[in-house]
Amino acid sequence: MITFISCLAILIIGYFVYGTYVDKNAKLSDDNQTPAVRLEDGVDYMPMPWYKVFLIQFLNIAGTGPIFGAIM
Repeated sequence: MITFISCLAILIIGYFVYGTYVDKNAKLSDDNQTPAVRLEDGVDYMPMPWYKVFLIQFLNIAGTGPIFGAIM
């Protein structure tokens, strides 16, 4: 249990330290537009609702496991 708690503490500390580092060096801003908004043409670049983006990401992570797991 001590190992779990110490690893969890290291993970949380690393999250904040690395997040601060990336925030300073990447010059992030809420004013920046994504390519889907900036280059919107109705064919290749289109903004999507959040629930469709979530579904696509979920299928990319969890959807191929049962297919490729059974083949291999």
